[in-house]
Amino acid sequence: LDNPNSPLFMNYQPKLNLQTGKVDKLEALIRWINNKNEFVNPEKFIHLAEQAGLIVTLTRWVILQVIKQIDQWNQRGYHFKVSINLSAQDIQNEHFVDYLLTTLVSHEVKPVQITLELTERDLANNEDLVIARLTHLKSLGFEVSVDDYGIGQSSLAKLKNLPVDELKIDKTFILTLDQCQQDQDIVASTISLGHKLGLRVVAEGIENKESLELLRQFQCNYAQGYYLSKPVSAEKFIEWYERNERPN
Repeated sequence: LDNPNSPLFMNYQPKLNLQTGKVDKLEALIRWINNKNEFVNPEKFIHLAEQAGLIVTLTRWVILQVIKQIDQWNQRGYHFKVSINLSAQDIQNEHFVDYLLTTLVSHEVKPVQITLELTERDLANNEDLVIARLTHLKSLGFEVSVDDYGIGQSSLAKLKNLPVDELKIDKTFILTLDQCQQDQDIVASTISLGHKLGLRVVAEGIENKESLELLRQFQCNYAQGYYLSKPVSAEKFIEWYERNERPN
């Protein structure tokens, strides 16, 4: 993993704050180009890493890369919050919290700049331990996000008992939002209920301007998707940010 010729690298996808019209958050996404120069689907290799017991090592590498990147951005005057995707195995690992905190301290990055994303499935796995860990992490200043919301088993009623700050509505409801009344009803009601539970709501999978405008009307908090920007390298993101989003 630490080989300079490693086929793994990080990309970042901006999240648009729909209230301010600015980008102040990003999602960190691991990428792999194999030795045939082909893009490997992240879901596929992350699933294999989980099955092989390698996901904790992989996530540690991601955490280190992201925190180093945040440190570099901070030094250049860019202060973004960044989401890191975790698996159930990560959050249940007894050394996870220590590794995360040690890495932050060594790069002088504060927990408030990190959002930890878990899927509904991961939150339900060994729930008592996961809740205890996340409650501890929240008390230290981290934020917690539920990824892929709407396609798993959890209900909003169940979420009220979890130490969560944010819901990410799964892209299956967003990709053709402008064309599907049912999706619009589901998304609008999820945003409304999420807000009543004190949660921030993010929509991922924005493919066009019309869907983005609907999300604004529904008072969604954040949006991400190819219409705004695909995941790009840290350097390309800063170029994009300077071109599109730099506050005056």
